[in-house]
Amino acid sequence: MTTEHKETELDPVAIEGSEQRIAASLAPLPSIDGRIEDLMIDAVGVQPPGTTVAKALDYLVKIKPDTSITYLYVTDSTGMLLGVVGMRDLLMARPGQTLVEIMTGEPFVFTPDVKMPEAISAALSKRHRLYPVVDDTGVLVGLVYGWKLFEHVATSISGQAGSMVGVSREERVSTPIMQAFRMRHPWLQVNLLTAFAAAFVVGMFEDTIARIVALAVFLPVLAGQSGNTGCQALAITLRSLTLGELANVSLSKLLRKEIVLGALNGFFVGLIAAAAMFAYAMISDTPDPLILSAVILTAMVGACIGSGIFGVLVPLTLRRFGADPAMASSIFLTTFTDVLGMGLMLALATSLLM
Repeated sequence: MTTEHKETELDPVAIEGSEQRIAASLAPLPSIDGRIEDLMIDAVGVQPPGTTVAKALDYLVKIKPDTSITYLYVTDSTGMLLGVVGMRDLLMARPGQTLVEIMTGEPFVFTPDVKMPEAISAALSKRHRLYPVVDDTGVLVGLVYGWKLFEHVATSISGQAGSMVGVSREERVSTPIMQAFRMRHPWLQVNLLTAFAAAFVVGMFEDTIARIVALAVFLPVLAGQSGNTGCQALAITLRSLTLGELANVSLSKLLRKEIVLGALNGFFVGLIAAAAMFAYAMISDTPDPLILSAVILTAMVGACIGSGIFGVLVPLTLRRFGADPAMASSIFLTTFTDVLGMGLMLALATSLLM
């Protein structure tokens, strides 16, 4: 506990080597925009390597910066970052020691052009309070607070709820009406076109619905449950994309998880729906209540499995084609789940009862 607390609270940076400035192996998160330079502040607490501990403490007492000093940054005459000194190391050192003797050399750093997704992935791994920012020659150019990075990702995630239904991340309550209209309306047109696909599937089984009215009653039930299952998978996938958690998880493993969850959820929800279908068929004197119950149970399991798969594949497919994974994902997901769920139930009923 003590060692972990020291590293998180007081150690300025783990000694990783300045060459490890954000490798390409860090998972990209395309839904988060910006670069480190967007959050960078001016460097404070900069001292030359020959500064003694006593002089550094005197400096801390007298200086009145706009922001609090967490670490001292040791730079040479050209401004190149040599190391970082934590407050505890400074307080425990002898007054006559120089900062170069007690500093943490070759600290982990960012460069201004590092993209925000990679920076956030690094911050999730390092979890430091403050990160020095250096240029290509190693000169200290600024600092970035760790909490600023997490604030940025939180803001990005908060915009996903609107993005999934076609609301622009830039829209706010103060956005003018016509501007909001231009942002929203195109996606509503897309939603209308995709809704025609679901309507076409239902129209294919018009005779079946006309003869077995009970099926029409349970179509919204099936669509609602499969849609919710898909939205759950979609939310987890988007969150994992944003936080870079998919870097070490294979697609096949992710799909297997959603298939199992879909089967379990679909089965237990389907049992209740099947019982309701049986009761409705008995009350309304609809023939073959047991077969109808089996149809709704089977369709529910299949629809929930399919919607879970779609919840994973929709955002990943959008990312594959260079689009924002969150943008209007819910619109496409709803179409897929409606077509699959209603089509499966009506096809089973037609094959078994017609």
